[in-house]
Amino acid sequence: MQKTGIVIPCFNEADRLNVKAFTKFIGENESIEFLFVNDGSTDDTLRVLEGIRSNSAGRAMILDLKANQGKAEAVRQGLLHMFSLNKYSYVGFWDADLATPLNEINRLLSAAAYADFKIVLGCRLKRLGANVERRAQRHILGRVFSTFASLILKLPVYDTQCGAKLFHQSTKELFNEKFITKWLFDIEILARYRNLHGIERALLDLYEYPISTWVEIGGSKLRSSHMLKVPFELLRIKRKYNS
Repeated sequence: MQKTGIVIPCFNEADRLNVKAFTKFIGENESIEFLFVNDGSTDDTLRVLEGIRSNSAGRAMILDLKANQGKAEAVRQGLLHMFSLNKYSYVGFWDADLATPLNEINRLLSAAAYADFKIVLGCRLKRLGANVERRAQRHILGRVFSTFASLILKLPVYDTQCGAKLFHQSTKELFNEKFITKWLFDIEILARYRNLHGIERALLDLYEYPISTWVEIGGSKLRSSHMLKVPFELLRIKRKYNS
């Protein structure tokens, strides 16, 4: 049975972690294992994670970073650790708030297997038959952002920032180098793949899967001050990867 490894970056998530949901999913999906990256949390996150691990039958691990590194680096270190175990056909990362429910993991895996896609991105496409709940303001800003991101990438990406992604084991070199941004690293990953393999290959190997459920959760670590930096961060990405 092929295994899948999922990284969950956590920074001060003690009050938001849905222990019951994680424990239930882990118990019902023996081929999916988790690595919780405690990113220098100052609350009880580590204690909560240890509780999940103790009830996981060995299918949940913890990577404890003593100092806060930021989401980009926590995800990168988590993915590198999972790749280094050489036991997973796909590894990925999932936002700890479970705005995207855990049952979407299996749907993304089915999409990946359909055509041996190398990267599968969750896509928050509001449509009939889906439960995608997002504030109108964030939706509009997201569409503007994604338009600029797709122009920089030269790829028709609808949603770069959904916190639900899978990567084939062959893509591990994408994570060897630190990211230059803390919040827009998803774009950097795609830019690295494009630069390594070319646009035509990227169009064949990358796939956006429209998830069935995504519900915005309060308590995001992303502040308005971060949003003000977005144009400058996009420019940095453009300069580094489109030279």
